[in-house]
Amino acid sequence: MKTAINLGEKFSKFSEHWSPKIIAQMNDYHFKLVKFQGEFVWHDHKDTDEVFIVLDGEMTIHFPDGDVSVRKGEMFVIPKGVEHKTSAKIECRAMLVETPGTVNTGDAGGDKTAPTDAWI
Repeated sequence: MKTAINLGEKFSKFSEHWSPKIIAQMNDYHFKLVKFQGEFVWHDHKDTDEVFIVLDGEMTIHFPDGDVSVRKGEMFVIPKGVEHKTSAKIECRAMLVETPGTVNTGDAGGDKTAPTDAWI
C-alpha cells in the first residue's frame, strides 16, 4: 500500500480506554494506538519488551522501585519481565510497539484485558 497512515484519523475511530488498536505491522512487530486515563493493573510481559511513545498528554509508568513520567514526544522501553503499571491523570494517547499476540495485561488478566487482534 502506498497510503500514509493518519494517526489522528485512526484515533477518531475509537473512544475506549486501555484497548490498543493495531494500525500497522512491520516484520514481527505491531504498531498499536491506545488511549488511557486512570490506573491500569500491575503486570509484566515475560517474553517481550514493550515500547510506549506518547503522542499526546502525559503518562506515568510505575515500577516497584519508582516511577517514570513520559510526556508528549517522549518514549520509554520497558524490558521484558519487568513488573509495571501505567496511569494518566488526563487522557493520554500513545503508540505501542509490541510483538503480535502481546496481551495488554500480561498474565494478570481482568476486565481491562483487550483483544490482541483488533485492527483499525
